[in-house]
Amino acid sequence: MQRTSTKTLFSYWNQLRGSRSAPERKNVDPTKIRNALSNTFILEADEKNHFSFRLAGSHLCSTYCRELKGRNFEHLWSDKDRDAIKTLIKAVTNDHAVALVTFEGTSQSSNKMNFETILLPLRHNGSSTNRILGAMSADDEPYWFGAQPIIDQRITGLRLIWPDDVSMDTSFLDVSTHIDQDVQFEEDSQLFATPAKVHGVNARRYAHLAVIDGGRN
Repeated sequence: MQRTSTKTLFSYWNQLRGSRSAPERKNVDPTKIRNALSNTFILEADEKNHFSFRLAGSHLCSTYCRELKGRNFEHLWSDKDRDAIKTLIKAVTNDHAVALVTFEGTSQSSNKMNFETILLPLRHNGSSTNRILGAMSADDEPYWFGAQPIIDQRITGLRLIWPDDVSMDTSFLDVSTHIDQDVQFEEDSQLFATPAKVHGVNARRYAHLAVIDGGRN
């Protein structure tokens, strides 16, 4: 975790959940994360289990130069990365993992920015499968930030974190190899999953991403 808002939200979420796998939505107090609030969001699932923004901080809306409430989170990502994002969401909601994603965003004028996003499981009405707490922030903010919307974003790295298995003083387990920025894709290759080994664990590879479904060693 590199960004302040990511660390702030993770620390608060970890404290709030206590011995539980995920905290309750009703217990989240925005005043406790005021320094990260503009970068914070909550996703909710619809009847088809697609996740959209229920709440989105002002900084996020500035990133895309539009209101994000009600917009599909998966649609922010390039077609090549959507299967990986869906798999990460399943690991967060079903297995209570924490997902950490880095990505490169491209503006409508082909300018680029690097971002970090965290997805945290959240309970709502007794279920942990219909809400996700998250934060997204940029490594830096160039002069054109807020004037040129990010219109395409591509994953550059991802991790799944099992908070009960590691302490804040240890390194987080990286469950994906670093993603090569210069990787070449074959047409429609993202549609097919192939077996892979990541850190000695069985995984599935979607194009340039190696993804481990939930569960703990």
